[in-house]
Amino acid sequence: MGEKKYFVLMKNGKDTAQVFHSRQPRGAALKAASRGETDIHLRERGTNRVHVFSGEKKKVPKGPNAPDWLPDMINRANVKKLRIDRI
Repeated sequence: MGEKKYFVLMKNGKDTAQVFHSRQPRGAALKAASRGETDIHLRERGTNRVHVFSGEKKKVPKGPNAPDWLPDMINRANVKKLRIDRI
């Protein structure tokens, strides 16, 4: 199994304090999108890559097999990879 990688969220070309870890960049981008980020630039630690995503978070109805304690409308994150920048 692959190791988890660390991705630092960037804003205005500078690193922020938010670090997400996942095996794939998409997993880290989904975590950022679930926190409300729409323009997502994730710098992969240890490499010269910046993964660029567009993200959104919207409310959708819960599924038919969802537990009763879950609210009727839940937040769902979605991301689309735009490109990889080299720094």
